[in-house]
Amino acid sequence: MTAADDDPAPPPAADADDAPLLELRGEPPPLVETAARLKQVVADFAAATGPVAIDAERASGYRYSQRAYLVQVRRAGVGSVLIDPVGFGDVPNESLRPLAEAVAEEEWVLHAASQDLACLAELGMRPRSLFDTELAGRLLNYPRVGLAVLVEELLGYRMRKEHSAVDWSKRPLPESWLHYAALDVEMLLELRDVLADQLSASGKAEWARQEFAAWAAMPAGGARVDPWRRTSGIHRVRGRRGLAVVKAMWEQRDALARQRDTTAARILPDAAIVEAAAAAPKSRRALGRLGGFTSRGAQRYLTQFYAAVAEAAALPEEELPSLAARADGPPPARSWPHKFPAAAERLARCREALAALADAHDVPQENLLQPDAVRRLAWRPPDPLTKQAVEAALAATGARPWQIELTAEVLVDALTG
Repeated sequence: MTAADDDPAPPPAADADDAPLLELRGEPPPLVETAARLKQVVADFAAATGPVAIDAERASGYRYSQRAYLVQVRRAGVGSVLIDPVGFGDVPNESLRPLAEAVAEEEWVLHAASQDLACLAELGMRPRSLFDTELAGRLLNYPRVGLAVLVEELLGYRMRKEHSAVDWSKRPLPESWLHYAALDVEMLLELRDVLADQLSASGKAEWARQEFAAWAAMPAGGARVDPWRRTSGIHRVRGRRGLAVVKAMWEQRDALARQRDTTAARILPDAAIVEAAAAAPKSRRALGRLGGFTSRGAQRYLTQFYAAVAEAAALPEEELPSLAARADGPPPARSWPHKFPAAAERLARCREALAALADAHDVPQENLLQPDAVRRLAWRPPDPLTKQAVEAALAATGARPWQIELTAEVLVDALTG
């Protein structure tokens, strides 16, 4: 573990050309791979004080699962440690629950928490209190909120980028990768302090507290409805039968990707699925002649993919997927001007009013209020249209108290025209 009690203060922010490269402030942190070593880490972190910086590395682009292949943790008085969760068995498991319990009462500091909370939860790590440096940057209206950008702008260090897209499932992990991973938490606590000060100075500390509390309380994971509808290029597919082909092939590809623990795109690209849906091939050979199916990988599973096409072709009409995705909300807003002009006018007025309000408070409009909440309100305003009714409608969509307080009265005015 690297010493952290006497960490030097970060230098003042520097121009991009002058900023020094961020380096570790001590020896490279050890890789924790055994239960005995983890037990010592838990004891060390339990004895320390203050917030805990946490990051996780996944193998996006290489693996089907979004599991954590490396977890980085840092705390003042202890320093940083790197934990290899692979050696503790398949996920989900509770291998890191003892560490989570040791620091349960402290604030966890993450960057882009929404990306890491699910994979950390698989290991038994769920925060009770968190600080998200990316979300803090958004509330402060920074134009770019990547970790490297914020560290450079606010702390004056350039961060390495050469291993940002590597396959973290590879074993053994190269030393250069481990060094790179340790840097992700090297100054995360310092970044948290600077952003917290700026949130307080701008009057947004309570906004951030509510946002962080909502993320900490949010259940990890959650399956999307009809995920196959997110196939890139699906808008070019015509008719319910074509959508049935997309659905069947997407599900077949997903099953193969899960079985092989690789990304779906490595099995078959979305463009090939859309091509097959448009061509509606009548034989395995005809499917294999399509441009998207000439690769070795696609040819390997040609039989399975043609079975999916044939299955979709044989579906009775009543079992074909609907042209539009199932939703509990209004139809897509792009159709409103022609089909629902009154709702389109209400939505335009709401968006204009919220844009002005966002500018006045120096916050991105999408953080001021979720776009889906605005669409729902414009589609079906409360009757009678009162401030209290609008507040209740916003609360039902999950809007935070600070968002409701800022926007309710403005939305009443916009909805009444």
